[in-house]
Amino acid sequence: MPWIAWPAAAVIVTAGLAGCTAATNATPAPGSTTSAPAPMAESTPLATGSAAQSAATPAGPTDVSAAALAKLGTLPVKGRAPKTGYSRDQFGQAWADDVTVAGGHNGCDTRNDILRRDLTNVTSKPGTRDCIVLTGTLHDPYTGKTMAFTRGQNTSSAVQIDHVVALSNAWQTGAQQLSAAQRQNLANDPRNLLAVDGPTNTQKSDGDAATWLPPNKSFRCQYVAKQVDVKSLYGLWVTQGEHDAIVRVLQSCGAPAPAAAAPPITTAPPVTTQAPVATQAPVVTQAPVVPQTFDAPPPPPVTTAPPVPVEPAVVAPSGGDVYYKNCTAVRAAGAAPLYRGDPGYSSKLDRDGDGVACE
Repeated sequence: MPWIAWPAAAVIVTAGLAGCTAATNATPAPGSTTSAPAPMAESTPLATGSAAQSAATPAGPTDVSAAALAKLGTLPVKGRAPKTGYSRDQFGQAWADDVTVAGGHNGCDTRNDILRRDLTNVTSKPGTRDCIVLTGTLHDPYTGKTMAFTRGQNTSSAVQIDHVVALSNAWQTGAQQLSAAQRQNLANDPRNLLAVDGPTNTQKSDGDAATWLPPNKSFRCQYVAKQVDVKSLYGLWVTQGEHDAIVRVLQSCGAPAPAAAAPPITTAPPVTTQAPVATQAPVVTQAPVVPQTFDAPPPPPVTTAPPVPVEPAVVAPSGGDVYYKNCTAVRAAGAAPLYRGDPGYSSKLDRDGDGVACE
């Protein structure tokens, strides 16, 4: 995920994460098969400045979430495939310009294309046809903070380019079946890339929506909607946990709940007309028989087990964050399961380290 273009030597440096490792040449996965080509955009210049900001502005949270929820319903739900054979090399040379998505073959590498698209107040290196971005200002969508970008060996990593659908996650949800050219497009597709805060991107690693969401909650709907778009474009699937996490996020910003199945319609049997009943002779009423009663033994007393004390959630005194002593307290508060980034999440509650506590 975090790729850094250094000046002069143009060396690509990585943070060593599972989702992004150094790459030089595209190598197809051994034994991989090629699926039908995913739809690709024509190579067109990327919008910048106010045009880019206008294009990135959604019609409204409810519109975005409703459309994403409908598209999510078209994605297959499967288990995660093995990571066997994955490397960054499977997605081609890092930030290659030799792609057929927007920005391809424009003479600039993809990292600088995205920096120029997502930063404001951009300055470029003279003599590079404005390809190499030297400085700019990032309004980081993942944290909501504003930060300065300065190109340099010790400063470039402060702003990283994130694959919204991490390449490792893509590999395990269908990208193994794509051609080498399709995987290189996926790794350089502007629809799957965002300039973001470096340390936050490092924290994300190769997590999906079930294990990581942006700390900036106001961006979460757009974030998962982007993941749905990319997976739909490239014919990828979602896991059940990922699907459910995306549904929760989209419903939190106005998407309607998935329609419940209608109950089956039953037809009443036809009513048949009976023949008239002949009138019988009057029945002589006998005196009622008084049943003999016996004293029954009293029922045994009912004892009620004393309630089991449940430890409530405790509010930490330092800042209003929720603290749970253990998973019993989490469940008692109705907060289980907890996902990394949720109030009250703690690594001590997430014993298997999968980003989901008290599951």
